[in-house]
Amino acid sequence: MKYKILAKDGRAKRADVETVHGTIHTPVFMNVGTVAAIKGAVSTDDLRGIGTQVELSNTYHLHVRTGDKLIKELGGLHRFMNWDRPILTDSGGFQVFSLAGLRKIKEEGVYFNSHIDGHKIFMGPEESMQIQSNLGSTIAMAFDECAPHPCTREYMENSVARTTRWLARCQAEMARLNSLPDTVNKEQLLFGINQGGTFEDIRIAHADTISKMNCDGYAVGGLAVGESHEEMYRILDAVVPHLPEEKPTYLMGVGTPANILEAVDRGVDFFDCVYPTRNGRHGHVYTNHGKINLFNEQFSKDMRPIEEGCQCPACRSYSRAYIRHLLKAKEMLGMRLCVLHNLYFYNHMMEEIREAIEQGRYQEYKKQKLDGMKNIV
Repeated sequence: MKYKILAKDGRAKRADVETVHGTIHTPVFMNVGTVAAIKGAVSTDDLRGIGTQVELSNTYHLHVRTGDKLIKELGGLHRFMNWDRPILTDSGGFQVFSLAGLRKIKEEGVYFNSHIDGHKIFMGPEESMQIQSNLGSTIAMAFDECAPHPCTREYMENSVARTTRWLARCQAEMARLNSLPDTVNKEQLLFGINQGGTFEDIRIAHADTISKMNCDGYAVGGLAVGESHEEMYRILDAVVPHLPEEKPTYLMGVGTPANILEAVDRGVDFFDCVYPTRNGRHGHVYTNHGKINLFNEQFSKDMRPIEEGCQCPACRSYSRAYIRHLLKAKEMLGMRLCVLHNLYFYNHMMEEIREAIEQGRYQEYKKQKLDGMKNIV
């Protein structure tokens, strides 16, 4: 992997990441396809058409349904889902957090029950790396614990120390897997994850520790789990300067357009979030003038596109009134068009961000964008 910063504007950075599956231009928003598909009947051909650079899939979900061994047998995730650009797989750590009622965390890893049929599963750092290696993703994430918010300082200190030990085990296992002859992607990259909740000093100490471990990139995890936006920005202000600037910085599971604009300003250049797809499936669409709910009666006779000038497949061909009709009639096309529009909106916003940083006008762009989108939360 080569990571090259092409331009900076304050702490905002515009970089290129060369990977075995192509170059990623950052800042980038990764489109979330949990089970190797974007929810909303969106194909990989669609993703290519709306400017998606990186697709994100979920280790845990693909392990329990269809199975990573079968996907390896079929040539890996890229071949399986017909996607020729980078894929990032998350480690399963967040599922450990979200399946809180079903799991038991120990030093060796996590014991939990499948959310599908209840069968017992064990996942530790080695198992997570093996699953991600079977999938053959471009970027694998280290196995971590996303501690609950809020939690005690003692719990957080113990959790973060264990996450550090797990990272060392992930690195050793990935080095072993990448040396095997039948590995799908022998150049798989590994990103370490910073944890520590809203405890600034724990976050900073952990960032300093993992920065010395020479990962290919670093993520800030455990945010957007219940803390306020202000707390999130405070943590980013504190922790990002302690992560290597010359490597990718990934804010996991974030967020709204405003969150992304603020985090870019703090040196973050990788993002992912389910918001554009989840909101789209419920008829909520993003525009430069705020988020609108197409179920509202006011759009029943509105023959304008979702957003004037937008070049997404929905706006090029269909009106708000027609898409509202589809949603009300529970036609899948309505949901699909809204999801395509929202992903295009996010992907296009990232293009604008990259251009603004290159031109040294990021502050001006950010203010204009935020002022315009006052209705987006």
